[in-house]
Amino acid sequence: MINALHITWIAFQTVTWIMVIFPSLSYFLFCLLKSKVSVGKYTSLAEPDYAVLITAYKDLSNIPNVVNSLLQQHYSNYLIYVVADDCPELEYNFNEEKVIILRPSQALKNQLKSHFYAIDNFKRNHTRLTIIDSDNLVGENYFQELNVEFDKGYEAVQGTRKAKNLDTPYACLDAANEIYYFFYNRKILSAIGSSSMLAGSGMAFTVSLYKECLQHCLSSGAGFDKILQKEIVTKGYKIGYAEKAIVFDEKTSRPNQLVKQRARWNNTWFRFFYLGLQIMGKGIVTFSATLFLFGFIVIRPPMFILLGLASIITILNLFFDATLFLIWVISLLSFLSGFLLALKKSDTDKKIYLALTHIPAFVVLQIKSLLKAPKANKFSVATVHMHHEELEKL
Repeated sequence: MINALHITWIAFQTVTWIMVIFPSLSYFLFCLLKSKVSVGKYTSLAEPDYAVLITAYKDLSNIPNVVNSLLQQHYSNYLIYVVADDCPELEYNFNEEKVIILRPSQALKNQLKSHFYAIDNFKRNHTRLTIIDSDNLVGENYFQELNVEFDKGYEAVQGTRKAKNLDTPYACLDAANEIYYFFYNRKILSAIGSSSMLAGSGMAFTVSLYKECLQHCLSSGAGFDKILQKEIVTKGYKIGYAEKAIVFDEKTSRPNQLVKQRARWNNTWFRFFYLGLQIMGKGIVTFSATLFLFGFIVIRPPMFILLGLASIITILNLFFDATLFLIWVISLLSFLSGFLLALKKSDTDKKIYLALTHIPAFVVLQIKSLLKAPKANKFSVATVHMHHEELEKL
């Protein structure tokens, strides 16, 4: 019995340790392979036809901003579909044939259902679609940068999300968290031969692949992108990463909204943990290192959970095994260095560095979010962001 517990304890430490040091290992591998990574350029003579899917639930306040950012693109072959789910009338008149406002007769309350509602109402046979959140803004040359990756043969591409607002320490730390994940789970992961992970918005697909993967999906709540990426990679496709295809995403500024947002994210990780195991299993069966690696990344817990487990293990080893304690201290320092490296390599705003002093408060909110995770699907499906006049009162 004692030996079984000891083996289990060592196995648990080993798996957690690999998860902690993996970012550093993947960056080291990236540096070794860097000279072999091809750099694509836009070569298509014709402009592929895009459908832009924007879903809004109960709130259309930012729709004029995101639509206008799309209308300013130096690209002509696209239509914008705004699914106004249970929303009030939009007072803004676009006077633009490229913008189609769709109003479901019954509330959908589901992002995936909204996407297929738009697909069922396409005005023409688009070859590609891209998914943009209602609080996003789209950077210049967005479509051209997506095309660079599509021209390499990808049928699924993830762009880069950057912070639209850095108005509070919470927004800055939210942005830092995303910078870290985009650097390691999209840029590095794709560059070392696996697939970029999807991020829920700022992503594009061939219409045929999107329909093939999700046409019969009955998922409710957040996390459709987790199912989608599993379907894509297990069908033998890879997800490309378009670093310069930028969408600006609104970061959560208020503590209570941060807790609700993270609770939904944590709930999604627990609900779809099994997908990572399925991907790893298929990687083993098919002898695919890239599939196994992608599945491993999917099962890695959220950062604060992983670091919380690593910290507890480190403290316990202080009393039981001095050698392991030293290994864990070095590993945690390696993780910290990797985190700072991601910020440095991503042209990070100085406000984000200054906000790092607020990490303890941020962790407390994360713990609260973990406690709320079991009931997260009862929260509103839309994240309500704070307007500038409200921020000024803080």
